[in-house]
Amino acid sequence: MTLLARATNSLPHRSRAGLEAFFSYGFRPFFLSAAVYAVLVMIVWLSWIVTQAASGAQWLPVAGSPYAWHAHEMVFGFAVASVAGFLLTAVPNWTGALPLSGPPLVLLFGVWCAGRVVMAFSGLLPTAFVAAVDLAFLPLLGGFATRQLLVRPAARNLVFLLILSLMIAGNATYHLATAEILGIDPLAAIRPVLMMLVLMLAIIGGRIVPAFTHNWLHVGQPSHVRPLRYAWLDIASVGSIALLVLFEVAGAPDLLVGLTALISCIANGARLLLWRGWAARGAPIVWVLHLGYAWVVVGLLLTACATLTGRIPIILAYHAFGTGAVGTMIMAVMSRASLGHTGRPLAAPTLIVWAYWLVTAAGVLRVLGPVLAPEHYAAFLAGAGLAWILAFGLFVIVYAPILTTPRVHTKRTA
Repeated sequence: MTLLARATNSLPHRSRAGLEAFFSYGFRPFFLSAAVYAVLVMIVWLSWIVTQAASGAQWLPVAGSPYAWHAHEMVFGFAVASVAGFLLTAVPNWTGALPLSGPPLVLLFGVWCAGRVVMAFSGLLPTAFVAAVDLAFLPLLGGFATRQLLVRPAARNLVFLLILSLMIAGNATYHLATAEILGIDPLAAIRPVLMMLVLMLAIIGGRIVPAFTHNWLHVGQPSHVRPLRYAWLDIASVGSIALLVLFEVAGAPDLLVGLTALISCIANGARLLLWRGWAARGAPIVWVLHLGYAWVVVGLLLTACATLTGRIPIILAYHAFGTGAVGTMIMAVMSRASLGHTGRPLAAPTLIVWAYWLVTAAGVLRVLGPVLAPEHYAAFLAGAGLAWILAFGLFVIVYAPILTTPRVHTKRTA
């Protein structure tokens, strides 16, 4: 039996799960629900793919294209829930504001749940009603975040309000396109929002990845060279991704998009190397952050290849960003923050290490599979979906007891 296991078994009986604990901090309901929803949406999506391929059955009760619904829910359902959990947890730490809890948090969570329900049955409900309910969440989240950010305003933090505002505009555009009020493909409204999530990863990753790596090396490898950061490289890395968001919205020429993506790939790749992730290979909860950020670099490289050469479809880049970067970084941040903010040691449980590998396996299968063996596209799609389901299913199994019970007030150490 390991030291950690012996320490765990020696602890007094834990309090039972309860709503008071569950709604005591924003990360609790939103992290757990993001993982549950990641599993549910993927199960529904794979089921639809299989039945549609076998019999042509169109049983999903959603308005518009099922493909657009799937993309929308992975972004505005799964990813946005994790963003909410992160902001509601990080912002009080940044500003000293009181965290959102109790009835206001219940209200915010209820609005997110209502959005998921109406989107699941959007084909059976009035279009305006679906749009109104789904669009309500992000402005409400922005209002709560604004109140907390203004306690100690800082430009580096207020940028998240701008990103939230742009995401609201993207969601509104999606609903207008689905209702055929705008003559564009609804997926065209999702892609810029996906890139905004990548921009958020670049900003947040630049803060937490080198910091957490430094902290681990300080304790575990005190003689090792620490991660390096250069302000000009951070600006180039984040700024070039921001330009890609702008180009996505404006429909810029492929040459301009490709050159910007290539420059961004080089800048973010150099940034990642300077963070020295290989030095933390003994700490899964640290190296997974580097692995997630590496997917950002891969997505930028694929964007450059797709737009400059035309030899690969651009959809591969979007899946590298979505399944690889967003999926892995969300798993990494949720698993770490949930431990730290409930008073537990920052050591990933064995099942969560498996989840780290599974979510990245989902990205590899979804991105590289169709390129290496296009004749087996369906098999790679199913494999990626199953890996995704297993990854976030393991998160739910491990973290449901942690996120629904009171904080441990005395940290345990191995």
